[in-house]
Amino acid sequence: MSSAAEQEAVAGHQATGNGRQAAAVNGARRAAPPPAVPARPGAPTPLGARFRVGPDGVAGTNFALWAGGAEGVELCLFDDRGKESRVRLAELTHEIWHGFVPGVLPGQRYGYRVHGRWDPWTGARWNPAKLLLDPYARAVDGDFALPPEVYGHVRDWPQQHVADTVRDDRDSAPYVPKGVVVHDDDDWADDRRPKTPWADSVIYELHVKGFTRLHPGIPEELRGTYAGLAHPAAIEHLVRLGVTAVELLPVHQFAHEDHLLRRGLRNYWGYNSIGYFAPHAGYAAFGTTGQQVGEFKRMVRALHAAGIEVILDVVYNHTAEAGELGPTLSLKGIDNRGYYRLQDDPRRYADYTGCGNTLHVVQPQVLRLITDSLRYWVTEMGVDGFRFDLAAALARSMHDVDMLSPFLAVIAQDPVLRRVKLIAEPWDVGSGGYQVGAFPPLWTEWNDRYRGAVRDFWRHALPDVREMGYRLSGSSDLYAWGGRRPYASVNFITAHDGFTLRDLVSYGRKHNEANGEGNRDGTDDNRSWNCGAEGETDDEGIRALRRRQLRNLLTTLLLSTGVPMLVAGDELGRTQGGNNNAYCQDNEIGWVDWGLLQDPGWKALSVLTSRLIGLRHRHPVLRRRAFFSGRAQTADGLRDLAWFTSRGTEMTEQDWYAPAATLGMYLSGRDIPGRDERGDQILDDSFLAVLHAGEEPVSFVLPGPPWAERYEVVVDTSLEEQAEAPGVEHAAGTEITVPARAVLLLRVTG
Repeated sequence: MSSAAEQEAVAGHQATGNGRQAAAVNGARRAAPPPAVPARPGAPTPLGARFRVGPDGVAGTNFALWAGGAEGVELCLFDDRGKESRVRLAELTHEIWHGFVPGVLPGQRYGYRVHGRWDPWTGARWNPAKLLLDPYARAVDGDFALPPEVYGHVRDWPQQHVADTVRDDRDSAPYVPKGVVVHDDDDWADDRRPKTPWADSVIYELHVKGFTRLHPGIPEELRGTYAGLAHPAAIEHLVRLGVTAVELLPVHQFAHEDHLLRRGLRNYWGYNSIGYFAPHAGYAAFGTTGQQVGEFKRMVRALHAAGIEVILDVVYNHTAEAGELGPTLSLKGIDNRGYYRLQDDPRRYADYTGCGNTLHVVQPQVLRLITDSLRYWVTEMGVDGFRFDLAAALARSMHDVDMLSPFLAVIAQDPVLRRVKLIAEPWDVGSGGYQVGAFPPLWTEWNDRYRGAVRDFWRHALPDVREMGYRLSGSSDLYAWGGRRPYASVNFITAHDGFTLRDLVSYGRKHNEANGEGNRDGTDDNRSWNCGAEGETDDEGIRALRRRQLRNLLTTLLLSTGVPMLVAGDELGRTQGGNNNAYCQDNEIGWVDWGLLQDPGWKALSVLTSRLIGLRHRHPVLRRRAFFSGRAQTADGLRDLAWFTSRGTEMTEQDWYAPAATLGMYLSGRDIPGRDERGDQILDDSFLAVLHAGEEPVSFVLPGPPWAERYEVVVDTSLEEQAEAPGVEHAAGTEITVPARAVLLLRVTG
């Protein structure tokens, strides 16, 4: 049916007996509220709700909402019982509706109703029956429920293919949370940001609730909250590990999807944002009418005091309003055409995210929303950087990914944002969306090619070792352009999305049955190896092998050039039971099990992780600020980087193009570019790392001069318990035995 014919059919249904359902729905509205009274004119900037005292001494709040194309805006104020009062914002400046309301104080709950045309065929979806969350709300009180009333259209319209075009006039206010007026006068004068250089950074990805929910050292009432993460017991673990930054899974206010609520599940990860200025209220211990803002700030201060930066995982590529069949919660009802990318058929949404919609970042007002939000979290909430979910979607101009896009250009020149840590997830789900290595020099990137290479090497599945060589040494093939440095590569083996590290060596296939999607969700490309049994086993030999593989993976990650990222609980042997898509598992599946520290084997893994991070911090050769040259730097022919076969000979071109289970990597501490803080040359120990993925031990000849005269074993992953310094020395030229599936790290001692 053509669009014109569909429109005529809908009109016919609503005008005849077939429209009785729509009439019944639209007749079920609440009693009409009192007429709205106008506000004082107020100011069009800043956007959002700002409490202030006017020149006449009258205290109140200025409200400003961009709503391009709207015909009118009503501010809705709610008392503690939920009773609604409406205030008409009559002033309009550059498509911003604004007004000052005397007597509105911090803690006031509010929302908007926006009037305009209902014409989904042209992308217009204004519906004043739907209470809308202010995109600039700094706190949100209440939870999103998703009954039919929160949808702008009639969900159960008989002709489902046009259901989104039939307007639902029932009031949604009882079912949606409200924005909260917040007064912010914090100047952060007592805070000291760690400002850790990129090359010195070790990132720890964690979930605010999942990290703290089961921690026995945190009081029960604080577990799962910002206050819980700020508790000394939580911070003690981070300090003991030696990580320099926490990367928090989304903490912007988010909503739970309808399909999850129907299955009795919830969105756990939070990649379903609806409030880009508000800390998610569900993680607040002390209240949700503005208290969550102060609680979040205290958490940031506590982490900063411990020398730990705070990086937020942010989702500016889409919102919780989904596609044309999704709810009307905020932007969709403010200006659908202005905020979202629409298809050539404007009734439909362009979807580069797999979540139903994509924000239209080339639009000035959308770009302003994002950059205002980013600056707010830096300047007023104290955070140190951002990891951008599906960043390629933000870098699209009209259709294609464009590294000269408005978003990237604005970030590059912004005096606040260009100074913080910026991490791209350099892909989206659209055509041409895979952009690893393509982001401009200001950015670092999640390097999934590192993840794939390391996983394949340790399951002995690499067709050749070239890929492993590039990934271990900083991925110069991807990042050695435009002034980029090795720390442009954020190296990771696991992330929130996928298997945990323990599950990576325990499962050959995903087990996502608990998600209720028939095990169809989550990737099938896990590059995992279960070591001989699927899932948990009583076979002690397999259990020991798995722990050894975990030591191999963690050691590889922390010896690689680039910025390592760990996932909370991987150092404890956390398992999700083979679930590689635990986005909806807000329970023991998704939470960190701190009881694992009572097991000597898992405690030893945590100790090794801490020791490896400490080794990295002490040795600049392991965290280089410039790429290796591979050329001789001294008269004796010593190079900053060299690769060796098990015969003790340097790798040849032929060796690189062959599969290999054993690889030797020599890092020279005599040839580190740059100067220290005093201007002196940086000198360090030299190291030889031997990685052996074979199932049998292998003989390895230690390279002689000019590389070394003697070596000392520093790390041996075949050992369950790692001494501070194993202290075993070998002369150069010695043929040593490298145990099966192990990493040896040897320090040059002469």
